[in-house]
Amino acid sequence: MSDTVLEIKNLNVSFPTTLETFHAVKDASFDLKRGETLSIIGESGSGKSVTSSAIMQILDGTGRIDSGEILLNIDGNGIDVTKLAKSGPEMRKIRTYNISLVSQEPMSALSPVHTVGDQIKEALFMVDKALTKEGAHKQTIILLKQVMLPDPENLINKYPFELSGGQRQRVVIAMAIASRPDILIADEPTTALDVTTQAEILKLFETLQEEIGMSILFITHDLGVVAQISDRVVVMEKGRVVERGDVRQIFEQPEHPYTIKLMAATKRLELPSEHKVAFDPTCMEGKRPLIEAKNVTKIFENGGGLFKKPNRLTALENVSLVVNPGESLGIVGESGSGKSTLGRAILGLQHATTGEIRYVDDSRDLDIDLVGHQRGHKDHLFIDLRLIFQDPWSSLNPRMTVADIIEEPLKQLKPNMTAQERRDELRKIMKWVGLPPEFSSRYPHAFSGGQRQRIVIARALITRPKLVIADEATAALDVSLRSQALDLLIEYQNSFGTAFILITHDIATVKYFCDRMVVLEKGRIVEQGTVDQVINHPQQPYTKRLIDAVPKAELPPLKDAELLSA
Repeated sequence: MSDTVLEIKNLNVSFPTTLETFHAVKDASFDLKRGETLSIIGESGSGKSVTSSAIMQILDGTGRIDSGEILLNIDGNGIDVTKLAKSGPEMRKIRTYNISLVSQEPMSALSPVHTVGDQIKEALFMVDKALTKEGAHKQTIILLKQVMLPDPENLINKYPFELSGGQRQRVVIAMAIASRPDILIADEPTTALDVTTQAEILKLFETLQEEIGMSILFITHDLGVVAQISDRVVVMEKGRVVERGDVRQIFEQPEHPYTIKLMAATKRLELPSEHKVAFDPTCMEGKRPLIEAKNVTKIFENGGGLFKKPNRLTALENVSLVVNPGESLGIVGESGSGKSTLGRAILGLQHATTGEIRYVDDSRDLDIDLVGHQRGHKDHLFIDLRLIFQDPWSSLNPRMTVADIIEEPLKQLKPNMTAQERRDELRKIMKWVGLPPEFSSRYPHAFSGGQRQRIVIARALITRPKLVIADEATAALDVSLRSQALDLLIEYQNSFGTAFILITHDIATVKYFCDRMVVLEKGRIVEQGTVDQVINHPQQPYTKRLIDAVPKAELPPLKDAELLSA
């Protein structure tokens, strides 16, 4: 085990409940070499994150290690983590000095009431009890520079909410490497980041690995990221390791049917959907768009006082676009580009400062400026304009059954419907999104992530809306679940002519789902056109940078030296 820093042998992890025991990891075995990056891939529920939690002895709730070994090679000594108490001094020491974790959501790892500097210093003091305040301050500055954060001398005094998502993730990485760990576990650390920030974070991991010499266990469902950073790959399905090997072998000669299916699902998302009926612009001759935004500007003001002017942030500046009935429009850009602000303005949930957003429905002779429209509790616009949220877990009430969750818009917005009519609509929409009707009495916790997203989609579509805005609705889903969710929306659009606005940082999703796309940079539209025009023939440097930053699920060709050794 001299060259191996971590070895998993026949690991079994379960979560007992009052009704049954869920076996999350089943007889899993793999190892991690010194200085290498090993990626664990698989769909939601495959056991990736549970395995990493078992390594650190931080399993949630009733989670327990039933059998197997987790062997750490620390200073030449082999330690079996499964034999250590979760909260014992040996395990706390391992978490402090030897293994660090970077999670998917940085805000869950950071305290909102402490400055960035104080939180990094806390990690440093845990590692070195003799460290002085001055020494901790200097080391914090060094760590902030090491993770390439700008102006560390001022940033050290800021709070997490004052930073962007990418900057917060860098702070979490700085805390994780404060102890210069032997192993860094990165659990979906770039899923919620835009492509350019993701590329920067991945490059940062590579740089830090060279500087510190640590091993990285990278957990992800993004095969493009895997191709970019991995030395070896472990594939998990339903708690079992079904394939493992060199990254080139896994990508170019996958053997297990599940691995082959994952590769095929990724390749499928890199092409336009074969199921989508393309929007025909000629059908709009003599007709008005469903949504027409003109010179929309949104300015946020905060702070200020008797002798201090408020801070002004221009989130949108002179944005103009149209959305036609039955069309899919993609809105892309980096974090902070104004994508979600524009979506909320179109929904009328957050009024623009200036400009005009007209919603037109000729079938009901409606022509409304959403900028000045005051929406009531039972406003008909809540039926026509719907939203699909990014995180299904936080948007579902855990105390309500699936039936109550999906039916709620009908109860609120269509009070004249009878209970039987609502139940009929419930059965129809559940069948449409692929949920058995008998699931209607269950609660959200009884479903997988993909199934919960189907519940959110059903709730949005049950009112038969004219426009649906999907705000990063598939960002947290693995490739197979993502294509399933997008196919549901495409099928619905083909049947009912619903228009969609897809707000995303995933260029592949736009290519698969959308007819046209808009590129936002710092609140301004810098480019727009058909998906083919913008992606294959970008005109602006910013657009080219976004497209170039997208990780592709393919490996670079072998170099001459590698060919000779092969």
